[in-house]
Amino acid sequence: MREDGERNRSRIVSAARTALDNDETPTMAAVARAAGVGQATLYRNFATWSELVLAVHRNDMNELIESAPRLLEEHSPLEALKLWLEQLADYGRIKKGLSEALHAQLGTDTSPVTYPLELFMNAGHSDGSIRASVDAEDVFLLVGFLWRLELTTDRDQRASRLIEVILDGLRG
Repeated sequence: MREDGERNRSRIVSAARTALDNDETPTMAAVARAAGVGQATLYRNFATWSELVLAVHRNDMNELIESAPRLLEEHSPLEALKLWLEQLADYGRIKKGLSEALHAQLGTDTSPVTYPLELFMNAGHSDGSIRASVDAEDVFLLVGFLWRLELTTDRDQRASRLIEVILDGLRG
């Protein structure tokens, strides 16, 4: 993709993210206006609203995934995992329909979400802070509640409490 095309695509995704973060469901024309591109440019990149929303989710997931190595450099494995799970909970809180999007696009066998978990688990297994009998896929299945917390009224407190329960169970 040409540099200007990549820049337009990035602006479109950013405009859609802003709208979603504000609990809006704008028209495609409104996203194009907010991004400063024409509707033809928008539709060349994203034929449907679903494609655009999925691009926003992918972009945000990439940012979340890329934060894992930095967290491990700055914190112990268990603390890094805790901070990453808190980021995941925040992400799940603001993204409606995240669970369905993840399962539809990523699946559980080859999910990029397990990559950061593997980093944390391997580091924790190495230093003994995380039980050797638990793997990244186990943790991925355990934290599925993070995508459903929008259904509760006390989601922030509940997320913190449940993350602590999981971390207590993972300690070596």
